[in-house]
Amino acid sequence: MSLKTLENSLEILKYFTRDRSSWGVRELAKEIGISHSIVYRILSTFEQYGFLIQDPISKRYKLGFRFLEYGQMVKEDMKLSHYIYPVMEALSNEVEESVFLTWLDKFDGVTVEIAESSQQIKYAVSLGTRTPLYVGASCKVIMAYLSKEQQLEIIHEGLQQFTNNTILDEEKLLSNLEEIKAKGWCYSVGEYSDAVFGLGIPLFNRQNEIIASLTIAGPEYRIEDIHLDNILKPLQDAGAKIQNYLYNFSGRYV
Repeated sequence: MSLKTLENSLEILKYFTRDRSSWGVRELAKEIGISHSIVYRILSTFEQYGFLIQDPISKRYKLGFRFLEYGQMVKEDMKLSHYIYPVMEALSNEVEESVFLTWLDKFDGVTVEIAESSQQIKYAVSLGTRTPLYVGASCKVIMAYLSKEQQLEIIHEGLQQFTNNTILDEEKLLSNLEEIKAKGWCYSVGEYSDAVFGLGIPLFNRQNEIIASLTIAGPEYRIEDIHLDNILKPLQDAGAKIQNYLYNFSGRYV
């Protein structure tokens, strides 16, 4: 396989997202700007090895179970369930809202662990959800600890409006990030999803580099009945326990 073919293959995989989970050969070729015959060969090869599945009727391709297998391997290697999930579950039971662990991956935040609220009405996302760093408490609290150069690179790549509360102004966003870093936590309402609040704190590796965040999130109407300090303190206490694990963990993700 040539380097160019490998680059094309990896580029094609990037187009299979949560918002666009399946593609036909010709529409994907048109979207990427690559010959449909090349795209067909690459997709067929991925299907042969279990990385993609083709619907027998629509002929569209979607991600295969091989990625689920690899995702589980990554999760087990990070030992999230064994060490971190019990802390998250205890926090979720205490504050009665969902708790999320978001991991930094380049310029996105990826949801890698969830402790769901037991309440009937709750905020829920799926494992593996990828979100831009400039929106929502779980991601902005990570972005606040990146370098100014990295922050500007993210902004200059373009900001997408998810709700009416998404901050799209560069100066306003940078000022907001400075405030978040000064406080050590981020609170947002309705920036990524309407009527949802988030309260997030940063998590660091042994070199004191930002790598993740821990966030409480739930319906906006419930936070109106709760004083912010009543959930911030438990969040910080849980974060300290997880932070201690991350400082002492010798795995390759920290």
